[in-house]
Amino acid sequence: MKNRSLTRSPSAARQAGMSLIEIIIVIVLIGAVLTFVGTRVLGGADRAKANLAKSQVMTLAQKVESFQMDTGRVPDSLDQLVTDPGDAPGWLGPYARASELQDPWGNPIEYRAPGETGAFDLIILGKDGQVGGTSIDADIRYE
Repeated sequence: MKNRSLTRSPSAARQAGMSLIEIIIVIVLIGAVLTFVGTRVLGGADRAKANLAKSQVMTLAQKVESFQMDTGRVPDSLDQLVTDPGDAPGWLGPYARASELQDPWGNPIEYRAPGETGAFDLIILGKDGQVGGTSIDADIRYE
């Protein structure tokens, strides 16, 4: 019987750890996964804000219509939903909070009275705050 040494052979010691190349590859793969996940999460936030803007336009339109039912006219500006204009008998507001007059990106919601197709128009200009656009930059209108 041969005596076995209790120490590792030099070749076994070299194979025990990871090489620098292996570490770099792992870091690059982790970075790629984080980049992919990050773009999905951030893109999801923009889509959620666009959906919120759509519902916000509808809700604000109902508040304008409530003002109209109470006073017999549409407000001259959205600020009249928040504070009593003084010249609107029957005003039972406030109908909205000041924070509801801004879109999810912090831009003021555009209001026009009279509107192009009805008594009033409500327009959210999308993430970019500019007229037109596509996807999350597209205008959202109450019709």
